[in-house]
Amino acid sequence: MRLLILTCLVICSLAAYTVEGVGSEVLEKSICVSLTTQRLPIKNIKTYTIKEGSMKAVIFITRRGLKVCADPHVDWVKKAVRTIDKSNRRSVSQTKPTEAQQSPKTAVTLTG
Repeated sequence: MRLLILTCLVICSLAAYTVEGVGSEVLEKSICVSLTTQRLPIKNIKTYTIKEGSMKAVIFITRRGLKVCADPHVDWVKKAVRTIDKSNRRSVSQTKPTEAQQSPKTAVTLTG
């Protein structure tokens, strides 16, 4: 009888563990429930995403990894987005192409 109860407990534990593992594979969604009214220093912002839906928002991701929702229609938010975009464009243009990207001699032959 004890063996039967122990077996049932083990099976239930494994089932609960398996269900938890499957549920944790759901993609994380960022949902804004409120928008900040405080300005964030642009130097502290690493990147941003734009959230469409019932509450439109710009989600700033700080250098520490915090996510802060802001109103996309406010002037300081627009300026921060433009500044981050310029910064990202500048850093992309400063990277050197790899040897394969530089060489015009690279050819690819497709055979059927």
